[in-house]
Amino acid sequence: MDESSIEANYRVTADELRQFIERVERLEQEKKDIAEQVKEVMAEAKGRGYDTKVMRKVIALRKRDKDDIAEEEAVLEMYKEALGMGG
Repeated sequence: MDESSIEANYRVTADELRQFIERVERLEQEKKDIAEQVKEVMAEAKGRGYDTKVMRKVIALRKRDKDDIAEEEAVLEMYKEALGMGG
């Protein structure tokens, strides 16, 4: 390989690298914009009297597997009972 073809390969790689970086930067900006929108929705819900801390827990639970949740709740109840916290 002569020097000019090595330079051409480097230039293509640099351009490709720049494209990847710019794509990630755009996605990061979109992520930031979406996070801001989520914050606005939560502020609106809070303004209507909803407990946003509990809402976030519900959202996290909805992402999880139902069997996983049931198992965790069973263990939680067992621990609470052991500590005299049962209802």
